[in-house]
Amino acid sequence: MGKFNKKKGGELPAISTASLPDIVFMLLFFFMVATVMRENTLMIKNNLPYADQVEKLDKKDLVMYIYAGKPSDAYKQYGTEARIQLNDKFASVEEIAAFIAAERASKREELVPFLTTSLKVDSEANMGLIGDIKQELRKVNALKINYTTKKGNVFDKH
Repeated sequence: MGKFNKKKGGELPAISTASLPDIVFMLLFFFMVATVMRENTLMIKNNLPYADQVEKLDKKDLVMYIYAGKPSDAYKQYGTEARIQLNDKFASVEEIAAFIAAERASKREELVPFLTTSLKVDSEANMGLIGDIKQELRKVNALKINYTTKKGNVFDKH
């Protein structure tokens, strides 16, 4: 006759970790799909002008954006004159050089010559401000400038 052994102590069996990689990858996939890359929050009115001869930029990661226009309704405390917005804050013309230097420093050295400065300027902004921005860009040798516009005929009433 066989002898039966009783289990000693009430030990719990080991937890199976076989499904752990599946759970980790499922969570990773969920966050990759659900995460949105944040764009700049516009603090200015940005009704872009129309142009009929437009080209699309190839590499958007090599573009530095400078916004100009009157503060939007939520930011009326900053006045009614056209302002410059760099990333998520209002800036003065003198801060453009530091902005360009910071953007260049954040890119790989071999990509710096291919950086383009894109001006997203409200159609009602004054040209004096645009001239000042262009002067600052010349000082820091940021000579590749792009004006962002909407596609359409300039002379049509939209």
